[in-house]
Amino acid sequence: MLLLLTLTIATLLVGVSAANAQELPKRSTHPYLGVNPNPTSVGQTVYLHVGIAQPTQTASEGWENLKVEIIRPDNSTEYITNIRTDSTGGTACFYTPTMPGTYRLRTIFPEQVYRNVIYLASASDWVELVVQSEPLPFYPSLGLPTEYWTRPIDDQLREWYSIAGSWLAIPANLYAPYNDGPESPHILWAKPITTGGLIGGEYEEHSFEMGDAYEGKWVNPIILAGKLYYRDHSEVESWQQVVCVDLHTGEEMWRKTFLDNRTIARGQILYWDAINLHGAYDYLWVTIGTTWLAFDAWTGELVYNMTNVPSGTIVYGPKGEILIYTINLARGFMLLWNSTNIPALWMGTTEFGMGSWRPHGKTVNATGSTGTLAYPANMTVPLGLNGYMWNKTIPTGLLGSVRAVWTGDRVVGSFVNQTLVNVWALSLKPGQEGTLLFNKNWNPPANWLQDNLSVTWMAQDQYSKVGVVSIKETRQHFGFSLETGDCLWGPTQSEHYMNMYGLQPGGPVWAYSTCLIAEGKLFSTGFSGIVYCYDAKTGKLLWTYEAKDPYAASEMFKREAGGSTWPLRIMFVTDVKIYLGTFEHSPDNPMARGAPFICLDVETGEEIWRADGFFRQTNRGGTAIIGDSIIATQDTYDQRVYAIGRGPSTTTVTATPEVVANGQSILIKGTVMDVSPGTKDSRIALRFPNGVPAVADENMSEWMLYVYKQFPRPANVKGVWVTFDVIGPDGKWEHVGGTTTDDSGMFSIPWKPPKEGLWTIVITFPGSKSYYPSYARTSILVEPAPPTPETPQMPEIPTIPDYTLIFAAIIALVIIAILIGAYSIYDHRKLKK
Repeated sequence: MLLLLTLTIATLLVGVSAANAQELPKRSTHPYLGVNPNPTSVGQTVYLHVGIAQPTQTASEGWENLKVEIIRPDNSTEYITNIRTDSTGGTACFYTPTMPGTYRLRTIFPEQVYRNVIYLASASDWVELVVQSEPLPFYPSLGLPTEYWTRPIDDQLREWYSIAGSWLAIPANLYAPYNDGPESPHILWAKPITTGGLIGGEYEEHSFEMGDAYEGKWVNPIILAGKLYYRDHSEVESWQQVVCVDLHTGEEMWRKTFLDNRTIARGQILYWDAINLHGAYDYLWVTIGTTWLAFDAWTGELVYNMTNVPSGTIVYGPKGEILIYTINLARGFMLLWNSTNIPALWMGTTEFGMGSWRPHGKTVNATGSTGTLAYPANMTVPLGLNGYMWNKTIPTGLLGSVRAVWTGDRVVGSFVNQTLVNVWALSLKPGQEGTLLFNKNWNPPANWLQDNLSVTWMAQDQYSKVGVVSIKETRQHFGFSLETGDCLWGPTQSEHYMNMYGLQPGGPVWAYSTCLIAEGKLFSTGFSGIVYCYDAKTGKLLWTYEAKDPYAASEMFKREAGGSTWPLRIMFVTDVKIYLGTFEHSPDNPMARGAPFICLDVETGEEIWRADGFFRQTNRGGTAIIGDSIIATQDTYDQRVYAIGRGPSTTTVTATPEVVANGQSILIKGTVMDVSPGTKDSRIALRFPNGVPAVADENMSEWMLYVYKQFPRPANVKGVWVTFDVIGPDGKWEHVGGTTTDDSGMFSIPWKPPKEGLWTIVITFPGSKSYYPSYARTSILVEPAPPTPETPQMPEIPTIPDYTLIFAAIIALVIIAILIGAYSIYDHRKLKK
């Protein structure tokens, strides 16, 4: 730690002559050696706990020149030497075995004198270390989150550091690492920042004041460990409050007026790494001249303040300490001040006390001086007593001004005009601070002076070690090495004439947002609405992108810049993506409709997503920021703060009937819905009483306009894909297929179970660029089919005489008999005659 390096206390272990040593009392010693893990494997480093049982009396003291003797399985011997313990009597060192077998290790303690006592030489017992060929298991990586996540993040989820970045202040080159840049314009939540949007009534199509041109409502927002801090801007300045919102949930944690209506200058996460404590503190800083006040980021309460903080270039140190470099080119000196190197902020100035961070409730003089500080060239700073770490002499006469300070690396400076480009650098490597690395002059083309061109130093980058000089009138760039000061390339081809308004001097936001270097590339844009991407090392044009306006014929007259493209500004670069928004200095009212917010692939310039009609940015009122992989921004169309990122989803499923006979079909139905925090807002819930459906990434821009901005419901909205799996009665998992939900979020799947038993139905939404995955289960019972009924056999019916026929036959016989009888009578009478 820096403060410990400056306040090192000399060890009290001293050597004495043999004669004197014989007169001192002697004490036996008890060395020890611990080896972990044991057994281990070839190539795996083991931890050795080395020392003796006797501690020293003060924290800065320790036993000297211990060594570990190691006998390898092949009987060769090696040593780990020059081991110094800490005050406990022990310390750690490490060893990596290179062959399998059994090793023997022991600690050897050499005789030494401490506080007029001779501590005798001794050795610990031998420890056997078994080394096997097979690797031992390591604690498995827990990976990145696969579901919607929130703060706090359990400290064991170490891998999540890569997606949990903060935005403590405007970063160099607007480069914001440690984020998974959103690949969709999906909205998590929206909160009003003040009265905004269309007025209505007699004001017709006009809107409320949107906060730009020196009246910004979104100035210097901060994201710190998943919490968003911004100003709740009232029409009356004295009512201004700072609001703390959970970035993941949209929940307001607190709101306060700081002091006499002050705003937050920056955030800080300080990692304190000392003998008593290893952990971080989070602060919000309010600055009033040379007085800095630290507020607790969790509660908003004042913690401590510092007076007489020096001026200079402010950067964060490797552990989050605030470093201020005061560099006087004319008088030839450079000072480094460290916010943690103030003894009054520790628990105390003893060896034990300086191991604890204890600033609470204190007011301290940050420099040990009062009034205006003046630094003579030969001043001697009482290091370690007032925040200063060192005072270095630098060459006098360096031209221009400081452009960047890269801690542990270099200070970069330059001077640029129509006749000279001068680039220089001073070393900040430990032990070489202030050493001149180079001071190089370059003679520009004659037309710079002849044509009276406006020449500006526009950007510099620590990683590519390139600085850029730009020409306003010709819209061209030149690249300079920040390792040698030489001109590397240029000029580039002229950009669109409207970019001249961005290639000129301005504040850091203005300069970064139109021309910056990140990911090894130079990005240049502006009122042209065209993004130019160059290789930072060579100046080669890699790609261009145009933010075309499909409705320019009806809307361009409402913008400052005419044409068929939108003026652009760079919001930030992260995760190999560049995010851009549109802006104007003082837009007409009503504002032009359809302003885009754009995400591009840094490598190809291809559009990852574009949201037309929301997240409209400002020129002087603040722009979009990112932290915890969530974008936070003001939208000037409606004066709301939006959080953009991948949101949570929920899946439901039912199956009817739940009990079915084998061979019969069932109907599986369910939904996939967006359950982001914003969907619980009454303004959304009243319009979507059955919930907000999850829709396809390709429709997200239009869908979010509909859900959050009450635009017309888009036609032909696609749902999301769900997969259909079953777990059979035998426990085997079987993939059946899948389907797509409709624009209400619903899906339906007919299915015929193949056999009897209890079936589990699993519907999974695998997630998308807009939503994290979700799934749901239900079950059905397939019973045996009822037996097929046999065709009934008709019983034999006994023959029953047909008496009708019999009677008919008898009657017929009777009639015949009568006829015969009548004929016989007739014939008999005829014969008598």
